[in-house]
Amino acid sequence: METFNPIGSRHQGGVTALMFIMTVVGLLALSGMVLDVGLLYHRRQELDLMARTVAVAAAGQLNGNSAGIDKALEQGADALRKLSYRYGTRTPAWRDDMLSFGPAADGSWRDAAGARSGPAGLTHVRADTARLDAPVGSVTLFIMRLLSPRFASMAVATTAVAARTGIDVLPLALCAMSSQPGAARTNPGPPVTVELVEYGFRRGVAYDLMQLNPHGIDPANFLVDPFRAPGQAGAASAAAAGTPAASAVGPYVCTGQLAFAPLLAGAALKVAQPFPLALLYRQLNSRFGQYDSSVCSAATAMVDRNPKSYQRDQAVPWMSAMPDEQGAQTTTTGNQRRTIADLAAPPAGVQARMYGPLWAYARAVPFSAWSAGADEPAGGYPSFGPGDWASLYGPSAPAAKNYPGATPYLSTSGANYQLPPVGQKGQSNRRVLHVPLLACPVTGSGSASASMLAVAKFLMTVPATPTALYAEFGGLAPVSALGGPVELVR
Repeated sequence: METFNPIGSRHQGGVTALMFIMTVVGLLALSGMVLDVGLLYHRRQELDLMARTVAVAAAGQLNGNSAGIDKALEQGADALRKLSYRYGTRTPAWRDDMLSFGPAADGSWRDAAGARSGPAGLTHVRADTARLDAPVGSVTLFIMRLLSPRFASMAVATTAVAARTGIDVLPLALCAMSSQPGAARTNPGPPVTVELVEYGFRRGVAYDLMQLNPHGIDPANFLVDPFRAPGQAGAASAAAAGTPAASAVGPYVCTGQLAFAPLLAGAALKVAQPFPLALLYRQLNSRFGQYDSSVCSAATAMVDRNPKSYQRDQAVPWMSAMPDEQGAQTTTTGNQRRTIADLAAPPAGVQARMYGPLWAYARAVPFSAWSAGADEPAGGYPSFGPGDWASLYGPSAPAAKNYPGATPYLSTSGANYQLPPVGQKGQSNRRVLHVPLLACPVTGSGSASASMLAVAKFLMTVPATPTALYAEFGGLAPVSALGGPVELVR
């Protein structure tokens, strides 16, 4: 016969209750720890975004000089100000020591002061959130602190490294037609005009870039090795030899970039002669929305926002005379291969139609606007007007006819403007080629080293052909202002 044991029942009930309480407490503790871990994870995600955003913003400003370091700090601070942490309730305060620059020749990383004193060769930026004020990385914990006062809070931090992986410079180089960055050209007029000539080029004049040479009558043009940065050892690309040009260099002609940065005046570029235009003209023409044989992708080599082709016989309505050619007529007078527009005075027999299209992109500039050693102002130099053509180009020069207020290429409507093809988004200045100007002559029959004097801007006025590349000179591009891709490297 069974007997009822009230003491045993109460004991079993107590154990069950205790186990239930312990389970609840354990679940609460586990949930609390999950909450704490979640807080730590979320803060780390916020800091990771800070580090990556700041590193990319800063790295895009590095150009090999101290001004680039200052600009990197400025852009990094601006990027950080737009971010927040602690679920958007706090904004971090900037500190310059969040950034370090490198790697230096010895593999070290330098702070801002050290980078300013020796900026050459510093191509990477490292952003470290641990360098910000302590509260930015400190996370208050709620359950783990019960285990020990040491766990009242924990600090988290993250780093990111970014670098410029390219620069917006075409792998085509030309000889500078003069060694002078700025010279005064006195045009007799009447009236007399004194015009700025930059490294021997006149703004507003179109040239066949394949038909120039200041040191002989044979054309001189060069393929720049897009892979080998100045000072980097290794064999130059054999792009001028044939098929390798299209496969290896072609994508860089599509985008108009070199696969290294930064690039400074005086850099020793690796070049080969000549530029293989017959293999690469289709890549150049992507700027007009032409993607023949799929050599370029519309996603990475976008069409220009104004792909209007200024054909000499049908699309130069701002000139009174139809040009004979797409650029000023070539001459070999004085044992130089240049154009009639570059001679000190127009030769006998020159007629208006021999000057080619004028001022599609840029206007001529008075020499008085130029200052030695100073970059062109962001708003551009003051310029001559279309009424000055006779003074600038001589009595036989063409006359401007209903010349627009803005240069034709900068038009946004009318006869000088064309919408990009349907389904394609245009990009400003895609037709503007950034071309290195070299100190010539360049010695060496194959791969050679050539000193870059500056980067020139040339507007493609019409699509290139296998033998001709017509483009109008538009001035010099400050190397420090040239853009290029920036990537996170870790």
